[in-house]
Amino acid sequence: MNDISVQLGDRCVLFDTETTGLDPLNGDRVIEVAALELVNDLPTGRHFHAMIDPQRDIPPEASRVHGFTSADLVGKPLFPAIAESLVAFFGDSKLIAHNAPFDFGFLDMEFGRAGMPPLGRDRMIDSLALAKVRFPGMPNSLDALCRRFSIDLSSRTTHNALLDCKLLAEVYVELTGGRQRGLSLAAQDSRGPVTAYTRTGPRTPLPVVPTEAELAAHEAFLGRIKEPLWLLP
Repeated sequence: MNDISVQLGDRCVLFDTETTGLDPLNGDRVIEVAALELVNDLPTGRHFHAMIDPQRDIPPEASRVHGFTSADLVGKPLFPAIAESLVAFFGDSKLIAHNAPFDFGFLDMEFGRAGMPPLGRDRMIDSLALAKVRFPGMPNSLDALCRRFSIDLSSRTTHNALLDCKLLAEVYVELTGGRQRGLSLAAQDSRGPVTAYTRTGPRTPLPVVPTEAELAAHEAFLGRIKEPLWLLP
């Protein structure tokens, strides 16, 4: 029996933030950040999550969105205490977020306060921009996309960053090609590898190229068929 091995390669990180408001330039701060590791667009189970003391109040309108109040953040670390761990989790991977400029802007402001460099915009993948291209003129919030792709929203009563990451991971797969995934597969038998497929990108079709021996065997098989339809006049 052949042993099929899956070789995983491309890593990216999907992340989300919750904040005290909408504008970091006006003093709004990050109160929660969550990130999920994806390899070939599949969650690996590795994640990062931190609640953060924003050193300011949380307006009621913000609490209504994410469900957190100032009392929930008493005793939580300040952003500089978690910044290096977050950067280490990000690594040098591409970074996916829904409405990514919003989340990048908030993290850049927090990194600046901590004396750290901003995130490179060449790493940004904005799933909202992808959705707008695929569904122009339609609602493209995370909730709307989950409903469109029949992704279960029953556990989402508020905007929790870690839950939003898990939902967005499913949405992202659908936005970029659905459930087909381009993984490198190598089939082996007792003589070693017999067929190898090289991954050329997420969910890229993988052509099967027969060997000379396989073509000869196919011709021999066809020769045993009496009066094949494709040779009839």
